[in-house]
Amino acid sequence: MSYSYAVEQAIRAASVLHKDQVRKGKVPYPYVTHLFAVAMIVSDYTSDENTIVAALLHDTLEDTDYTEAELEDDFGGDVKDIVLSVTEPSLKTDDKSGVSEQKKQYLKQLKVASERALVVAAADKIHNMRSIVEEYYDNHSEFIADFGSSFDDRMYMYQEISNTLNRNLKNAILSEFNSVFTEYKNFIQDVEKKRNEY
Repeated sequence: MSYSYAVEQAIRAASVLHKDQVRKGKVPYPYVTHLFAVAMIVSDYTSDENTIVAALLHDTLEDTDYTEAELEDDFGGDVKDIVLSVTEPSLKTDDKSGVSEQKKQYLKQLKVASERALVVAAADKIHNMRSIVEEYYDNHSEFIADFGSSFDDRMYMYQEISNTLNRNLKNAILSEFNSVFTEYKNFIQDVEKKRNEY
């Protein structure tokens, strides 16, 4: 990742905004580890500063009190647009079954998102899937305890994201995404087999 003033400011902002948050899993890693990892993955495939900054800030609107206006004031409209494209909207809904309205809206956003936003989305999913496979590879019961057993909804979302990325993304990150997604699908199939044995 190329160091710059904007990247430094994004690192600081992400660290402060997510300071009390941790990643789900056996080890409560500070949430910023995910943001830094996503930015590092993004920087393997683009040197565009705004895309890297957006990667560092991609969860701020979804998971913190940071506003769109503050994001634009601090980092510009370009970064704001990328972050908005990969942010699940806050929609009030009482429906807890199936794929939520937030998830459906997220999928709609991705279908019309810019190439740069799709690179951030791909990197985000690469890190999430890779982290799950690495942490729970030999501990399926703990994965179910931490993430639930609604595999159909989970796989539907990832498959729809994969379909969108494979249709619209021209960046070389797509190859890494597809490879990690294959590992993730195999992992979920193994978890389902293990669950059905009980």
